[in-house]
Amino acid sequence: MLDSLLVVETPEGVTLSLRLAGVVPRGVAFGIDLLIRLAICYGLIQFLAVLGQSGMGLFMLVVFLLEWFYPVLFEVYADGSTPGKRSMGIMVVETSGLPVGFQASLVRNLLRAADFLPFAYGLGLFSMLKTSHYQRLGDLAAGTVVVWRQTARPYTDLPEAPPVEPPLRLTLDEQLSLVTFVERLPQLSPQRQLELADLLQPLSGARGQRGLLRLIGMANYLAGKR
Repeated sequence: MLDSLLVVETPEGVTLSLRLAGVVPRGVAFGIDLLIRLAICYGLIQFLAVLGQSGMGLFMLVVFLLEWFYPVLFEVYADGSTPGKRSMGIMVVETSGLPVGFQASLVRNLLRAADFLPFAYGLGLFSMLKTSHYQRLGDLAAGTVVVWRQTARPYTDLPEAPPVEPPLRLTLDEQLSLVTFVERLPQLSPQRQLELADLLQPLSGARGQRGLLRLIGMANYLAGKR
């Protein structure tokens, strides 16, 4: 499959489908970040060269920090994305779907040294091609994956109703269908609204206006309006 999904279920019973990023976008993102680091190093060496050996010692320290902590700081404090990843629309998350933490980011980036072996990230490339979630060795050790960013869709057009937790655990498609149905209610006649709502009696547990209101409440709950 060209697009692979990582399906995770939150403790609240909400199913998330994360679209995994493959080798090409991750490679391009790495190249962009590498160019940024090289540009920073070039600018610094022009400035620090006048300080002689002290300047070169400081330059080597900055190079070390850029190489190992540049990605960590961006991944932890910039929503999982370095500038290169953000330009490609991808981000790092933990396999649970949670934002990547400092420890996980540090582990995945320190192990880039192992991924580089035997040369040019050969081992990391092999690992990404062989694992179902495109994980390099650092990702496997840290429990992280790289996924495409998903733009959150604000459900601002839902009719207002007190949020109601669905009595059944719904799949992602079922959740989307319910929210979409409620979102389209203003386009339907009152009779048609009730007719369609009655078809969902096994979910709402009621018919007529009461069942419709319960469905609207469930849609608001699924849309995050607690």
